[in-house]
Amino acid sequence: MDETDRKLLSLLRRDARASLSELADALGVTRATVRARIDRMRARGEIEGFTVVTRGGDEAAPVRGLMMLAIEGAGAGRLTERLLGWPEVVAVHSTNGRWDLIVEIGTDTLAALDRVLAEIRAQPGVRSSETSLLLTTRRGAGGRP
Repeated sequence: MDETDRKLLSLLRRDARASLSELADALGVTRATVRARIDRMRARGEIEGFTVVTRGGDEAAPVRGLMMLAIEGAGAGRLTERLLGWPEVVAVHSTNGRWDLIVEIGTDTLAALDRVLAEIRAQPGVRSSETSLLLTTRRGAGGRP
């Protein structure tokens, strides 16, 4: 990946719906070059897909938290797959250090968050947990939602 690819990715992170012409103008290359670079990055797996970020995303689930989990044995993969099917689970991250997984959760009320936390703690293999509420989110130009 060269500097042009990195700039292209940065532009796409800001606006994945930008036209090939807009991207080409910003990069000082042709539309064909932009299309070829996007296709190449998709083929190599550097771009996995595109997404929509809604303005009301935090409003739909205003109570948000990060739940850190310590897992017994080798059950992190199974638990990750199970949790990804829950509507309140935004994402599951594997990590190093004290915690094995970090679960992003979004609900409409504190009571709903409390219920989800209790249900996750009751899952087989969960040894311990710690949860932090997200109060404010700020995103950088290259940050993902």
